Amino acid sequence: MSAPRYERRSKQVLAARVARDLHDGAYVNLGIGMPTLVANHLPTGVEIILHSENGILGMGPAPAAGAEDYDLINAGKQPVTLLPGGAFFHHADSFAMMRGGHLDVCVLGAFQVSATGDLANWHTGEKDAIPAVGGAMDLAIGAKQTWVMMDLLTKGGESKLVERCTYPLTGMACVRRVYTDLATFECTPHGLRLVDAVEGLAHAELEALVRLPIAPAVGEPGR
Repeated sequence: MSAPRYERRSKQVLAARVARDLHDGAYVNLGIGMPTLVANHLPTGVEIILHSENGILGMGPAPAAGAEDYDLINAGKQPVTLLPGGAFFHHADSFAMMRGGHLDVCVLGAFQVSATGDLANWHTGEKDAIPAVGGAMDLAIGAKQTWVMMDLLTKGGESKLVERCTYPLTGMACVRRVYTDLATFECTPHGLRLVDAVEGLAHAELEALVRLPIAPAVGEPGR
């Protein structure tokens, strides 16, 4: 079998790809895990106000080595920085922001996302798996837009984009965009639409990996 002609996006490249789509003045929550990397790639000249569900507004990038303050951490218990004008506050106030529709975007990880935007990211349903919902349900439904950032395939080579989620759902029809190491997708009521893909990955190859029809991106043949 010949080697693929394309290169996967690294986690840092993927984080920069997500950051590029955040609009000036947006209030954004970055979920635990890979999404936290987005904080290190925010575009210059654009104000993005980062929120953490444990009660922070106005987070900056990760601190330099040796400058960590473990009294100032995000929801994933990673040390963070606080920008001028930033604040920290009670957990209940933080969840009121999330549930009240005050966040423009949340970026979450996922186990599965359906073609129409259902999200499963808190439990695999396995007998010995530890459920870890945290604030994901509140974020997925409360934010004006929910984006997912993940690898497209599992370690076993199965697509995490599916026709219908088989894991317990976090939210229904809540995911607007999915950013992966191979391509970016929109979830619509009619299924998946391609936004962009890594160079060298043909549309037919991508559909074969996902095993679902994918409407072409604007400017692609057939659009």
